[in-house]
Amino acid sequence: MSTTTDAAGEQAVTTTVDVKATGHVRRELGEHRFDYTFEGDTLREFLDALFAEHPELKEMLVAETEAEASTEGWVDIDDLPGDWAKNPEGEQTRPYVRVVVNGTFNEHLDGFDTELEDGDRVALMFPFMFCC
Repeated sequence: MSTTTDAAGEQAVTTTVDVKATGHVRRELGEHRFDYTFEGDTLREFLDALFAEHPELKEMLVAETEAEASTEGWVDIDDLPGDWAKNPEGEQTRPYVRVVVNGTFNEHLDGFDTELEDGDRVALMFPFMFCC
């Protein structure tokens, strides 16, 4: 994390992370790994900056509603084993998409409010899926 001073004398925090992209995200970005510097120090600020440069990624990755975040399955959702964490509505990813910080799914950290430091690894994973 670095601090810079703008023309008005205000200090701004910038963070540089190592971004890895897979599948559909890689296809949209045109590369699978790069360093990315953004103003701020949270996953939310990182995503906002990246989406400003690549607006198609927001629709691809982020689910605005619970229905967009879920897929039908065969598990009775009222009887899940263990401890399940989920981001609040509007801060969830679409089915099969994962945002990972240093190897941990963001919903097991502080969601989009996860703090980032210089050198952290952020993976945006949306695998290609093929069926019968």
